[in-house]
Amino acid sequence: MAELDEYYQDLMGDIRREADASGIMMVEAFFDRMAERLTEAGELEVAHRAYFQSGDGNQKLRVDGYSGDPRETEGVLGLIVCDFIDNDDVQTFGKSDVPPILNPLVRFLKKAKATEFRDSLNEVNPAFQVSDLIIATWSQVTKVKLILVSNRQYIGRDDTVKLADAGEIPITWSVWDLARFEKFDRSGQAREDIVIDFANDFGAPMPALRASQGCSGLESYLLIVPGEQLACIYDRWGARLLEANVRSFLQARAKTNKGIQRTIKEEPALFFPYNNGLSATAEEVACTRTNDGLAISSVRNLQIVNGAQTTGSIHAGLKSARDQLGSVFVQMKLTVVPPEESESIVPKISEYANTQNKVNAADFFSNHPFHIRVEQFSRKVIFTARAGTRHDSKWFYERSRGQFINARSKLTPAQLRKFDLEFPKAQLFTKTDLAKFEFSAAGKPHVVSRGAQKNFAEFAKEIGEAWSKSESKYDELWFKRLIAKAIVFRTLESEVPKQSWYEGGYRANIVTYAMAKVFHDTERELEVLDLDMIWRRQSVPDPLKRALLLAAAEAHHVIMHPVSGMRNMSEWAKQQACWHTLASLEIDYGDDLGDCLALKDRAKAAERDERRKKREDDGISAQADVVGRGPAFWKGLLDIGRSQQKLSPKDEQILMVCAAMPRQIPSEQQCKYVLKLLERMEEEGLALS
Repeated sequence: MAELDEYYQDLMGDIRREADASGIMMVEAFFDRMAERLTEAGELEVAHRAYFQSGDGNQKLRVDGYSGDPRETEGVLGLIVCDFIDNDDVQTFGKSDVPPILNPLVRFLKKAKATEFRDSLNEVNPAFQVSDLIIATWSQVTKVKLILVSNRQYIGRDDTVKLADAGEIPITWSVWDLARFEKFDRSGQAREDIVIDFANDFGAPMPALRASQGCSGLESYLLIVPGEQLACIYDRWGARLLEANVRSFLQARAKTNKGIQRTIKEEPALFFPYNNGLSATAEEVACTRTNDGLAISSVRNLQIVNGAQTTGSIHAGLKSARDQLGSVFVQMKLTVVPPEESESIVPKISEYANTQNKVNAADFFSNHPFHIRVEQFSRKVIFTARAGTRHDSKWFYERSRGQFINARSKLTPAQLRKFDLEFPKAQLFTKTDLAKFEFSAAGKPHVVSRGAQKNFAEFAKEIGEAWSKSESKYDELWFKRLIAKAIVFRTLESEVPKQSWYEGGYRANIVTYAMAKVFHDTERELEVLDLDMIWRRQSVPDPLKRALLLAAAEAHHVIMHPVSGMRNMSEWAKQQACWHTLASLEIDYGDDLGDCLALKDRAKAAERDERRKKREDDGISAQADVVGRGPAFWKGLLDIGRSQQKLSPKDEQILMVCAAMPRQIPSEQQCKYVLKLLERMEEEGLALS
């Protein structure tokens, strides 16, 4: 309980500071903060704020947000309501408190389906936007998901709550309370286990073939899964089964998906020989013996790491080809991976198994070298104190969820004060934050507007490809310029709500569009925005801030006035046409913006200096490593290499120099060469212990 109290105090402190700094309501700051958790946890693909409330008692209507276009989420309409209490201590609520919170949301849904309700509202009213979307997509909605987001602790023991009747569409609801958010922030987990009970839920255990020996590192099984059973499993658990998969189901738009669905409809009996099957992991598998041999009775926390397209297409068959699903079977390779090994093992399974439909960023998980390098920079690069502060500081990159909160929890009070000075909470950023900073600066605000997870997936693909070609550009200077972009982005976040033209809502869209516009307009033939000045100052200079806010005003106007035929501003902001409209506008920023620009040649020179410095540092580090191992080590490696005939003449020559230390000292280049040779020999199992 002490940890929950501490989390609550930190959360409320952050929300109050955000509300005060940005001039927004606390409930809005709470929504923005927790919406990130909902999308990162896979509860919703995206979460747009759309606050509306009217009436009282049994006539009360309320909505705080929605999850985007149901046509892009397999027919799932997500609606969000906030239960926010401003109190100094943790408050609780129980099962009986849920209907009064959720029923106004259900009543709003019933009203929102009517054109009379929509047309009674102003087009800029968030409720109009949600109602218009519901009316346009209702015929394709298959499920309604209600999300109750609260800063109180839920103490209800079951989900049997009677809600207002909403008609023919099935409704599910879930509570994200204080304890659930705390669990997610601390460990990245915030839900009950997925337990698939084949014996009780599907009539019988699933026949399986053990594909591993008792002495092997991981248990493995081969299964043949009936298509209808797989579809029902996905219908219940949805995208949670695909959290370890980089891709999400693309709703039959991709060529692969169309081919899979055509096979289901036209040649279901040939699905098994045509399809490559699924690669899956689980934390635990319970086996039993039947008259026919080994069978799996239950699986805990199943994850389909390769086969999102197959799974989603089979699930779609529940509606489009249910009669044919009885003839569909799919093979599954199931590996039991303990939770403590999942981060290192699961990405490799996903990468190596992915042969049916290439995923360029399949291994772009939190343990990808890119993320590790950013994390390393974030722990060592010191930024000079900004004007008005006394302490230098660092920007904390949270490569994996929970790193920041767990790092603080292990410290004494004195150490905690030192840590908070070194890593201020305002300078914490995550993988999805990084993707927003980079793509906003790169002129992709329409991609950023599609939501944190979709934006990150695009960013992962782009960086994954760039990293595989050359990782050298991601050096310390690149990291410092990333922080400059973060400072620009967060300055806009706090300043936009204070502007007289800001009407509330769409802040996230306005911020990314305004940042993209200024970066676009300052990219000139000989000049570029001076990011080095920003990270050195750790603040945005006034001329640039004025330019950003001019761009923000124009971005607001463009976003609030969609093209003919489109009335939903959030959906309009996701379109490339929206960005092209803003990018083509002429804005008079004033002459003083020139003070915030740098010559491109100077910026390139700084990059060359950084690469030269890195080469020097790498050489010194390599020489220290080689000398530190001592001549006997290198003499032993030379002997092994010779005995196994694994050395080229150059290999032998450099190893002989290393073995002759201190009479001969290898150069920095020779040291880098011999360390690569050592790495190669270790991979071949020939290195010394």
